[in-house]
Amino acid sequence: MADPMRIRAQAAGGNATVRVLMGHEMETGQRKDAAGKTIPAWHITEVTASLNGKPVMSAEWGPAVAKNPFLQFSVKGAKAGDKIAVTWKDNKGDSRTDEAVVS
Repeated sequence: MADPMRIRAQAAGGNATVRVLMGHEMETGQRKDAAGKTIPAWHITEVTASLNGKPVMSAEWGPAVAKNPFLQFSVKGAKAGDKIAVTWKDNKGDSRTDEAVVS
């Protein structure tokens, strides 16, 4: 299982800025190992976020996103104490969900 995501959510003026650092190798499928064999593709394909269980953001990603990707987005109407949940799924069927409380 992948490392937990580091999520920070800060409210300001009726909105919240959410910052997410995801631990994932993000292989493109184009690199070769020391023996010259192609390293199989392994990357996040879908990212979703919800505020108190209501979807607020979704994104489709491909292999061009960097290792351990960073994502930042704003959520309207979020206030201190609300819960933000972020989920990613990758092309090998793995997924991870982590939560943070808006401060």
